[in-house]
Amino acid sequence: MAERKFGKVLFTEEQISKRAKEIAAQIDKDYEGEEVILLCTLKGSIMWIGDIMKHLTVDTRLDFISASSYGSSTTSSGVVKIKFDPEINMYNANVIVVEDIVDTGNTLKYVLAKLQERGPKSIKVCTMLNKESRRTADFHADYVGFEIDDLFVIGYGLDFDQKYRDLPYISYLEEDDIDKL
Repeated sequence: MAERKFGKVLFTEEQISKRAKEIAAQIDKDYEGEEVILLCTLKGSIMWIGDIMKHLTVDTRLDFISASSYGSSTTSSGVVKIKFDPEINMYNANVIVVEDIVDTGNTLKYVLAKLQERGPKSIKVCTMLNKESRRTADFHADYVGFEIDDLFVIGYGLDFDQKYRDLPYISYLEEDDIDKL
């Protein structure tokens, strides 16, 4: 099978794994003796949450949420849609929302407000990628894998129109790449 490679590799599988281990150690320290709920944002953060989880030593529970404002575009529509809602009881629990990327922050701000209604003890955000340059919402992640420039990234769970999630690294699509797809 031919390797599908776009642009340059921003972060290798090894770099991502190393950073996930470092973040897991920080979460263990922050929640020593407590339980946390890891809330995986589908579908993009599935690989990232796996890397985080395998290094954690604190007691964890897992659930999923799906919210999006992108659809088949490379820019946000601005309309947030929650497609899959978590079932786990979050009342008085420590919740860590595990994200693939924080871009404008608008989707995440909406999701966090909805989760806050469930009465958690605390809510923090762990994102694999942080794109501060595009932030329009007043929001800062608690655990950040990597800071990135204003690029449309793919791979390691991140997609373009549901493709390229399976790439074992993070890359990006340029305009001429998108026009060819």
